[in-house]
Amino acid sequence: MDIVFASRHDKHPEEWVRALQQALPDHSVRLWMEGAASAGTAQAAVVWAPPQALFEQEPHLRYLFNLGAGVDALLQLPGLPAELSIVRLEDGGMADQMAEYALYHLLREARGFGQYADQQRQARWHRMSPMLREDWPVGILGSGRIGSRVAQVFAALDYPVAVWSRQGLPVAGAEVFSGPEGLPAFLARTRVLINVLPLTPATQGILCQDTFEALKPDAFLVNMARGAHLIESDLLAALESGRLRGAALDAFIHEPLPASHPFWAHPRIQVTPHVAGMSLLGQTVRQIAGKIQALARGEAISGVVDRAQQY
Repeated sequence: MDIVFASRHDKHPEEWVRALQQALPDHSVRLWMEGAASAGTAQAAVVWAPPQALFEQEPHLRYLFNLGAGVDALLQLPGLPAELSIVRLEDGGMADQMAEYALYHLLREARGFGQYADQQRQARWHRMSPMLREDWPVGILGSGRIGSRVAQVFAALDYPVAVWSRQGLPVAGAEVFSGPEGLPAFLARTRVLINVLPLTPATQGILCQDTFEALKPDAFLVNMARGAHLIESDLLAALESGRLRGAALDAFIHEPLPASHPFWAHPRIQVTPHVAGMSLLGQTVRQIAGKIQALARGEAISGVVDRAQQY
């Protein structure tokens, strides 16, 4: 199989090409270059935010392997062939990182580590009351590979954990809710809301006033998915009213987040630059290579995107 690597954002694409070629010695892997003489022969492409010219100059593409779990931006690319099979990254080392990210922010709130940091700056010695895990029920929006891993980490630490998804897939150690009819009960038992949903028309704006008002009092939000899941004005209003105690945000509608954005200076919002879960080269290459080898053997693979569901 002739495979190309095409990314507009990767600073060192040759590292990916080299690693993919080492993992796929029976296949040809090269860096795609617009207008190159070799263009036109690729059957598969490994991509992140690929240029439109890729589809114009590679008419024989059959498979598109995305270097991320979310494919919402990819599906909106102009010129994306309707017959092209899109394969999303199912983990690539992201799940453990995102579990760590969510756990850090829960502990910062529940154990008062943010307050202790403030006290250190004031040279103030004051012990706060111990935390009870049952007072911090965790609810995870999304029960795929990443959501399941996040749930398992919290369940292993004996937090009350629930997951919500469209299909209601079972997750070990977690209470499961599904569909629109299950969302109110899921929110009502949740104090720490963690979002790892794919972005679709059905989930856009799900982090809104109605959602925040349905949560337990003094709730906290962690958004590790997409900026468009969140209605920003509703979050600011919920923080102002005291409906939410705080939020950790890793994804935004506009990235980089503009310097003038109110999130930067808000005392109860923690901003990170879309780093909660980053694709690790070694694990990502092993996953993609394994799927390409399976396809070459005529086997079915997981992670193929259902365009109707958009994940």
